[in-house]
Amino acid sequence: METQISLKHINTLAVPAIIAGISEPILSLTDAAIVGHIPINATESLAAVGIVTTFLSMLIWVLGQSRSAISSIISQYVGANKLDEVKNLPAQAIAFILVLSVLICLGTYPFSTAIFKLYNASGLLLDYSVSYYKIRIFGLPFTLYTFAVFGVFRGLQNTYYPMLIAITGTLVNILLDVLLVYGIPNVISPLYLKGAAFASVLAQFLMAALATYFLLKKTEIPLKLSKTIHKELPKFLNMIKHLIIRTLALNTTLYFAARFATGYGNTYIAAYTIAINLWFFAAFAVDGYSSAGNILSGKLFGAKNYKLLLQLSNQLIKYALIVGVIMGGIGALLYKPIGITFTNDSEVLAQFYDIFWIVLLMQPICAVAFVFDGIFKGLGNMKDLRNVLLLATLFVFLPVIFILDFYGWKLHGVFTAYTLWMIARGIPLIIKFRKQFLPLVQNH
Repeated sequence: METQISLKHINTLAVPAIIAGISEPILSLTDAAIVGHIPINATESLAAVGIVTTFLSMLIWVLGQSRSAISSIISQYVGANKLDEVKNLPAQAIAFILVLSVLICLGTYPFSTAIFKLYNASGLLLDYSVSYYKIRIFGLPFTLYTFAVFGVFRGLQNTYYPMLIAITGTLVNILLDVLLVYGIPNVISPLYLKGAAFASVLAQFLMAALATYFLLKKTEIPLKLSKTIHKELPKFLNMIKHLIIRTLALNTTLYFAARFATGYGNTYIAAYTIAINLWFFAAFAVDGYSSAGNILSGKLFGAKNYKLLLQLSNQLIKYALIVGVIMGGIGALLYKPIGITFTNDSEVLAQFYDIFWIVLLMQPICAVAFVFDGIFKGLGNMKDLRNVLLLATLFVFLPVIFILDFYGWKLHGVFTAYTLWMIARGIPLIIKFRKQFLPLVQNH
């Protein structure tokens, strides 16, 4: 049995997971950066990307929790040396997620105008949001399928193939963004905002195809559905239930933040779009260590190696803080150039520069909270994750954002609420984890 987990071991899982994890926010950042410089209605187009990305992130995060649930179950079986007993579960889990994603596509498409009116969008901004969404939504099943396959690889202690898939998808997306948004003279007419949407969907399709290839060629996990329901499917669905409730609470914060930002005007929602996409990028970058926590905690819990599990948590806190400080430091060094990358609108830049420092200060706090999210997902302890996020949203984020809006803090209020919300998410998980596992280590 292992007696320690080295930094090299953690980084072998974390670094590829970081690269894979940032693919989704890079898709949105690429759209924002390229759309923010189109020659026609750039501010409205950038704002539309922000609103739609917020809603799509909600759908992806709600249903993408299948990745954590699949990873948790498989990693625990790997730790107990019983992988053969769980090989048929992924196909059934993936089929469930795909059916659900198609139903959501069909259910939201006809009501897209009503959906984005809820975000305070109107006029040209509403038109752009609807046209962008009606293309982007068709990438949802491909993204969720890819996420589920990534969960299988995570459970198998492999983050390398997801990294290859993510890199390929991201590079193709950037190339297609440039070609379809701006066009090629005498070859492709500029599609502007719609071009960015088509580029994302095509990249998502490619990633799903690559995920299928690597899963079938590089693992022993079949995608053929078995006739009998796997014994772990009810457990998987129960995890999904808790994670969906948790993610709905998470997206309540994103909804109200976007709604308030949109209500302050197009300049504010455009600045918010840049800031929140950068926050997503940093969050997914740190998510590599969260993924390592997810993967290794599940394996160690399955092997009942509680001493090493506690050691892992201590190491991950340290590494997460380091990564968070580095991310904040990079942002501080590139403070002005980052804004100009996304827009030339002086009013939007002024609002962005006024609040970006809050996003940077949040990074170490976010890093620790995300790591413990990953550890609890690996343990399969989704109920505590659900409860902590519900309490943080209802009793911290919502009261703070409404109070600070009343006092006219605008985007400062939005990002202050985000910061306090992250603190309220992280501290209870650390306390709960140590309360559960310290006695188990001391008794062995």
